[in-house]
Amino acid sequence: FKAPSSDHPALYRDLLRTNRVHWIAEEPPAELVREKMMECHFRFQHQMALVPCVLTLNQDGSVWVTLVKPARAITPGQFAVFYKGDECLGSGKILRMGPSVYTLQQGKNRGESPKKEEIDKIEPAT
Repeated sequence: FKAPSSDHPALYRDLLRTNRVHWIAEEPPAELVREKMMECHFRFQHQMALVPCVLTLNQDGSVWVTLVKPARAITPGQFAVFYKGDECLGSGKILRMGPSVYTLQQGKNRGESPKKEEIDKIEPAT
């Protein structure tokens, strides 16, 4: 798929899944273990601004990352790096992404949007 422009909604996503996260100080952070989710910040390119997100911990140590607002050009194979304030919490390789903003807009037009469980069914973990 080639997007017609550099800001086309097909390039933006607000949900991604990593492989098992490598945590630096705490493995994994106590808040994430206790609450099963945690607010923090994320980036996947060195120069990019930090994006607020919510991490959801999976049993295998991977996380779902839900971004507060969709980010452009997230690609499997890149590393998601997580921060709390100035502290780097850890990182995980991006395995796959949820539907693009474009797909979600198409779904809204049909009155449906895929859920995480449906995405799991569509794209089996590798």
